[in-house]
Amino acid sequence: MDKNYTYLLINILTIFFPVILSFDKKVRFYKKWKFIFPGLIISGLLYLVWDYIFTVQNVWSFNPMYILGINFFNLPLEEILFFVTVPFACIFIYECINSYFNPKINSKISKAISYVLIVTSAVLLFIYYDRLYSLINFSTLIIILIFTLVKKIKLDMGKFYIAYLISLIPFYIVNGILTAIPIVLYNNTQNMGLRIGTIPFEDHFYAMSLILLNLIFFEHFRNRKQNFGESA
Repeated sequence: MDKNYTYLLINILTIFFPVILSFDKKVRFYKKWKFIFPGLIISGLLYLVWDYIFTVQNVWSFNPMYILGINFFNLPLEEILFFVTVPFACIFIYECINSYFNPKINSKISKAISYVLIVTSAVLLFIYYDRLYSLINFSTLIIILIFTLVKKIKLDMGKFYIAYLISLIPFYIVNGILTAIPIVLYNNTQNMGLRIGTIPFEDHFYAMSLILLNLIFFEHFRNRKQNFGESA
């Protein structure tokens, strides 16, 4: 296979099983797709703006050997697809966990986890504020987590944290491939310079904020539809 299809193939494989298994009778994920896409568009636009800035500011770059060379606003097509395939797959994981196990975490514990993450992100932000990737990652997660604490949202944060931990398995596979080949090349002067294997440490916070924001929108649109149906 031509190496230029590598990143595209990673995107396809990322959603292959979530799409195929969407018709599982217990999860019935295909019926929930319509609640996913509004959030994908909103969050996708936000992250793509940052992605564009990161590319222009040389926070990262893309290895031309492993992409098709089709670009929009300086971003490879595959990178744009990444913000569809990855959140879609993670929401699928979240729905599977809830449908099959429906885990419960005390709200006090989930709030404590959020506070710890906020404090940790704030400390790292203070230390690495002069590095663009670190600055944006830690700031974003802080803002979103504070929002979940001060606003009444439909998302159960305990279930989110469980889903996030499970999502780390495919995260390490996909991100590991992207950074090991490498397809995405990081400029270490713009991040902490700390890696878990080949994955920059900040990517864990990046993934968390991306998944969390999409799940907030997912639950918002799902519940809005249900409430509209009840009122009708």
